[in-house]
Amino acid sequence: MNFFLRCFNAFKHPRASLFNHIRGARWTHLLSDKTYLRIIYYLRVNKILHFKNPKSFNEKLQWLKVYNRDPLYTILVDKLKSKKWVANKIGQEHIIPFLGVYDKWEDIDFSILPDQFVIKCTHNCGVVICTDKNKLDINKAKATIEKSLHENYYYFSREWPYKNVPPKILIEKYMVDESGTELKDYKFFCFNGEPKLFFIATDRNINDVKFDFFDMDFNHLPIRNGHDNASHLITKPEKFDEMIEIARTLSKDMPHVRVDLYNINGTIYFGEMTFFHFGGMTPFEPEKWDYEIGSWLELPKKRK
Repeated sequence: MNFFLRCFNAFKHPRASLFNHIRGARWTHLLSDKTYLRIIYYLRVNKILHFKNPKSFNEKLQWLKVYNRDPLYTILVDKLKSKKWVANKIGQEHIIPFLGVYDKWEDIDFSILPDQFVIKCTHNCGVVICTDKNKLDINKAKATIEKSLHENYYYFSREWPYKNVPPKILIEKYMVDESGTELKDYKFFCFNGEPKLFFIATDRNINDVKFDFFDMDFNHLPIRNGHDNASHLITKPEKFDEMIEIARTLSKDMPHVRVDLYNINGTIYFGEMTFFHFGGMTPFEPEKWDYEIGSWLELPKKRK
């Protein structure tokens, strides 16, 4: 049945099916970054990718992948090493405590861990959230993390900072915000040290993620990007101005970076830094926002 369903989907959505088939496939490792990006950008966005004169935000992200290779970025996308760099900038009090760092799954001693914790990989998006250690499916968690440990995130959309991040297992303290059930993400799009736009990710705890975009005065914007808007009202968090200042500090002297923060009862915590939002492969609706945001991104001199 799954075979026929896959065939039907491939016939109905040929570009999307081909994109999913070749994205990160081993034979594509032989392709240059520019060639590979041109192929998957067309399949995903249905547009020709222009490296000579990019205009949209998504196009400019592809340009940055190829021509803006600052070695610092590899440290900043490392979920372990970035903690030290960020602590030096804004203080250790803004860092989520970690409970252990391991090279392999077998090194983890679950007996000494609290009832709740988060397991992450330092080099990609592999994550397991444990809210009750007694109910944790150890085999499923192990499979998730070990699969991530053997992946090189760079090959999926050529986000080069991830290519040389040492794969390790990081266990962090479990955190929730004022809702008591989830940890909302506040993700700031910053350009040369200035936050211009942000979105809030909610409903992760029920596996129905929602994205809501706002300007810096907390006005809701009619933008859809990858996920629908939330159906409930999202209120301005305590110490929102402090969040803006932290995003400004962490993004200084960078053409573009997305700074992700958490706000727990007015205490601001660092999440991560992302240089290529959705890999620059997810359309904005309406499309005009792809070009509006792109106009804020001033491309630097080429740096390979």
